Amino acid sequence: MLIKTFGSAVYGVNATTITVEVNTSKGGKFYLVGLPDNAVKESQQRIDAALKNTGFRWPGFRMIVNMAPADIRKEGSSYDLTIAIGILAASKQITCIDFSQYIIMGELSLDGALQPIKGALPIAIQARKEGFKGIILPKQNAREAGIVSDLEVFGVESISEVIDFFEGKTQLQTTSIDTREEFYAQLNNTEFDFSDVKGQENIKRAMEIAAAGGHNVILIGPPGAGKTMLAKRLPTILPPLTILEALETTKIHSVAGKLAKHSALISVRPFRSPHHTISDVALVGGGGVPQPGEISLAHNGVLFLDELPEFKRTVLEVMRQPLEDRTITVSRAKFSVQYPASFMLVASMNPCPCGYYNHPEKECVCGPGVVQKYLNKVSGPLLDRIDIHVEVTPVAFSELTAKRFSEKSESVRERVVRARDLQLKRFETIEEVHCNAQMSPKMLQRICVISDAGSTLLKKAMERLGLSARAYDRILKVARTIADLAGSEQIETEHLAEAIQYRSLDREGWAG
Repeated sequence: MLIKTFGSAVYGVNATTITVEVNTSKGGKFYLVGLPDNAVKESQQRIDAALKNTGFRWPGFRMIVNMAPADIRKEGSSYDLTIAIGILAASKQITCIDFSQYIIMGELSLDGALQPIKGALPIAIQARKEGFKGIILPKQNAREAGIVSDLEVFGVESISEVIDFFEGKTQLQTTSIDTREEFYAQLNNTEFDFSDVKGQENIKRAMEIAAAGGHNVILIGPPGAGKTMLAKRLPTILPPLTILEALETTKIHSVAGKLAKHSALISVRPFRSPHHTISDVALVGGGGVPQPGEISLAHNGVLFLDELPEFKRTVLEVMRQPLEDRTITVSRAKFSVQYPASFMLVASMNPCPCGYYNHPEKECVCGPGVVQKYLNKVSGPLLDRIDIHVEVTPVAFSELTAKRFSEKSESVRERVVRARDLQLKRFETIEEVHCNAQMSPKMLQRICVISDAGSTLLKKAMERLGLSARAYDRILKVARTIADLAGSEQIETEHLAEAIQYRSLDREGWAG
């Protein structure tokens, strides 16, 4: 007897429907074909124990289980439930009905309980796209899949519930999430606020500019100056996620299995802060079973690299392509997957190994040439992709203890949103460009036009400060953002003057 059930495989951030065909005949062997990996092959033992512990039996005749399409490798343990239901129906232990209306996914425990799976959201989206009536999956994943409309989502705790549902003995409760309600309920649910930071008004201004233009930023300063504290608060002043961005971000976290328990939708911009011991594969994604890396998990949010020179050189260099293309492509011999990677890079570093070079009070103990050697750990091509360089100085005691009002993130965000709206209107006819940081050199010539006075100022600055040629484009981009924050159509000389300040590491002699 031939029975077909349907599961789904996730590649990249998209799903592909898998047909599980179970055929029974005379004999006594079991065959599992269709390029299954070891985790899928081990399903026989899990299914055998789960069936026995729920009052059923493993059939005693020849069975062939084919997972089609057979040229796509099947990975993971989430096909257990799909295969088990097919085996029960093919052996006539449960009533044979039309399984073609449902996607069935779940990992089985030996007692028949279901364990959560990865990628429930893209699986549900693909199920709706292909016209399935519903999806049956572990209860822990029900809210995640429930945000997909026009699809019945059934969250179950054990295989017994699924069997009773197909035999018509019980009705399963559907899970439905009001996407907009879920989205707006969590939109401003943030732990941090810019008002927590005492002093550092010039650094806050730089962070506001970075947020307004989508610019990458690096903070250079001694230990305890507040670099990490400022970086953690950057997402609170970025424009709120749109619903489409929230869904895209949630898909990536769903595939990686990083969604919080009972979470349905990510409504706040992600903030990822990997340790400096991270490998290049963990950062950009990939592995034997390709998974999104920290870069993709920071999509539509912030990737914070604390103590940048301590990261391995190879790890930092693999970021150069994602910073330009805003996508990650993981290629293998038989397939390639693509993960989105549109993020803001925020990096921090000490100016030298001891941390006190240029400190107003403490003396640097590093030897001659050590400071420059330390800075050289970060390559020029990577620094070339960072628009804003800011020196962070320690906060004075008087500012730490001051009772004066400090501006909240909400007020700063309003200005950032107004500036971003101007940019969206400016780039509405250009694909893949949404903010000033994404402008190409050709677009700079048309959009970042400066006056003769501004040109003279920029020329003098580059000559006197010894700014490198790569600083020129970055200064123009940042100046355009400063003008947008001021509501100015033209880039004025004061906008250029402020932008020039944010190129610390490009100045000759900065490190002695």
